[in-house]
Amino acid sequence: MLGGRSLGRQFGWLWASYAVSAYGSGLGFGALPLIAVLVLDASPAQVSALSAVGPAVGALVALPLGPWVEFHRKRPVMIAMDLARFAAMLTIPVAYACELLSFAHLLAVSAVVATSKIAFGAASGAYLKALVRPEDLLVANARFESTNWSSIAVGPPLGGAAVGLFGPVTTVAVDALSYLLSALGITAIGGREEHPQRAGRRRTRFADLLDGWRHILAHPGLRALYLNQLLVAGLIMATEPLLAVLLLGELGFPPWQYGLAFAAPCLGGLVGSRLARRAVARYGQHRIIRTVGTLRAVWLVGLAFVQPGLAGLATVIVVELAIIISMSLYNPVLATYRLERTPEDRVARTLSAWSISSSASIAILSTLGGLLAAATSPRTAITVAGLLILASPLLLPRRRDSASATDRELAGAGQGHR
Repeated sequence: MLGGRSLGRQFGWLWASYAVSAYGSGLGFGALPLIAVLVLDASPAQVSALSAVGPAVGALVALPLGPWVEFHRKRPVMIAMDLARFAAMLTIPVAYACELLSFAHLLAVSAVVATSKIAFGAASGAYLKALVRPEDLLVANARFESTNWSSIAVGPPLGGAAVGLFGPVTTVAVDALSYLLSALGITAIGGREEHPQRAGRRRTRFADLLDGWRHILAHPGLRALYLNQLLVAGLIMATEPLLAVLLLGELGFPPWQYGLAFAAPCLGGLVGSRLARRAVARYGQHRIIRTVGTLRAVWLVGLAFVQPGLAGLATVIVVELAIIISMSLYNPVLATYRLERTPEDRVARTLSAWSISSSASIAILSTLGGLLAAATSPRTAITVAGLLILASPLLLPRRRDSASATDRELAGAGQGHR
C-alpha cells in the first residue's frame, strides 16, 4: 500500500471509485481526437479545436458551479457529475452505430465532460480534505496520482488493441461505463455528510464567483504556482492533438504504437508518485516544488525531433517518461500545498477557479497551437511550445512561506528514520 498507511474504509471506496473511472479514461485515452482523425477525417485545426472548444465551453459553464458546489454536500455532486459524463459519453457509440456521428457532436460531448470534470474535481478535493487527517493529505494525493498514471500505462495499449479489433468507439463505451461504476462506488462510501454552512455574512452571487480567484491571487505562493501551472499545463496539453496528427497522420504510426508511445512512459508515474512523500521528508516542500517544477519543463521540446519508425517511437517514449516522472512527483506535492493553504469553507471555489483557469489556458493555447500548425506544420507548433515552456520556472515561488502541517509532520518522520 502506497505510503504504508490505512486511511480508512471511506477513503478506500473513494480511491476505488477514482481508480475505476481513471482506468476507464485510460482505456479511452485520446479517444476523441482518434475518432476525429480516423472516422471524421478531421484536419489539424479541427483536432486542436476539439481539444480547445470543449474545455473553453466547459470552463464557461462551470463558472457558477464553484459556489454551488461549495454550499452543497459533496458526495451527491460527485455522483451527479459521474452520471452526466456517463450519459454524454454513451451518446457517441450510439450516434456512430446510427451513422449520425459528427464533429459538432464530439465538441458537445467534450464540453459536457469538461464541465462535469471541473465540478467533480472541486467537490472531490473539498471532500478529501474533510475525509482524511491533514498529515495524510500527501499520502492520499500520491495514491490518486499513482493510480492516474498506472491507468494510462495500462489503458492506451489495451484501448489501441480494442480499437483495432472492435472499432473506433469501443473505448468510449467502456469509458462511459466506468463513470457509472464510479458513481456507484461513491454511493457505497456511506456515512452522513453535513450540509455546508456559509461562514460570515451572505455575499453577493458575483462575489462568490470570484472568491476562489481572490484567495489564489492574495496568497503569494498559490499565485506563483497558479500562474506557473497555467502555462505548463496549457503548453503540454496543446501539444497532445498536434502530436496525434503528427504521429497518426504525417508519420503514419498505427494506433497501437500511438497508444504505446503514451502508455509505456506512464510507468514513470508510479516512480514519481511513490517518491513524493520521501522527497518532501528529506528536502522539504518548497525545494521539491522549485526543483521538480523546473525539471518538468525542460523535456517537451524533445518531441519536435520525432522521426518515423522505431527511433521516433523511442524518442516519444523517452521524452514522455522524463516529463511524467517529474509531473507525478510534483503534482501530489502541489495538490497538498493547495489544500493546506485554503480554508475549508473556500476549497471548492478555489479548486473550481483553478480548474476553470486551467481549462481556459488549455483552450487558448490549443487554439493558438492549431492555428500555428495549420499555417506552418504540427512539428513547428510543437517546437514553439517546447521553447515557450522553458520560461515557466521563472514563475515558481522563490521564497518559502510558513511551514505546512505536512512539512512539519514529514520532517519529524524523516529525522526519526535517520
